[in-house]
Amino acid sequence: MIDVLLKPKGDTPFRLLCLGSHCDDIEIGCGGTVRTLIRERKDIEVTWIVFGSTPRRAKEARDCADRFLRGAAKRTVVIKAFRDGFFPFHGTAIKEYFEKIKTTCSPDLVLTHFRDDRHQDHRLISDLTWNTFRNHMILEYEVPKYDGDLGHPNFFVPVDEALCREKYDDIFKSYVSQRDKQWFTEDTLLSLLRLRGIESCSPTRYAEAFYCRKIVMKG
Repeated sequence: MIDVLLKPKGDTPFRLLCLGSHCDDIEIGCGGTVRTLIRERKDIEVTWIVFGSTPRRAKEARDCADRFLRGAAKRTVVIKAFRDGFFPFHGTAIKEYFEKIKTTCSPDLVLTHFRDDRHQDHRLISDLTWNTFRNHMILEYEVPKYDGDLGHPNFFVPVDEALCREKYDDIFKSYVSQRDKQWFTEDTLLSLLRLRGIESCSPTRYAEAFYCRKIVMKG
């Protein structure tokens, strides 16, 4: 695992905060990285927050989070019910919830949406992440979709091929409601992981990609 993601092992656990607009965003965007971190840090504590869901999808999201967080020393999974596609119109309530998050969570790393994502819900969560966690390391993940807004990421995490396939298998098993979507296929997810692996010359052939806008090295 890339060392810059990991603080030295010591008296305090490694705290990871994962933020997703919708029920499958975290798994698709950074699920392999989350699993790699769990492998590397047995003391990891993960806070996993999904902002938009329906009752059916909330159940699926909890099931999938449980699959992805196997082995974490501690996990907190929160599924909110803000309306899909309307996040900018619920901005005040979502901002207020971010204020609550920062009182209970001081993460070593935050994984959130790409700031220039064309989906308005994704952009709002990214913007509020930066507003709220100014003294934390933030990596922005990507989600393939209809908008065709994939860009040029600058931070890559190699992911084992076995983990890549586990990632898809667990997403497919959990999100039964999405199986009729034309994009919800193994080749969609593996092709992006493979392309990012090529771009980063990943030793595993596969990688997840992120946008890293600021790194501050602290002594």
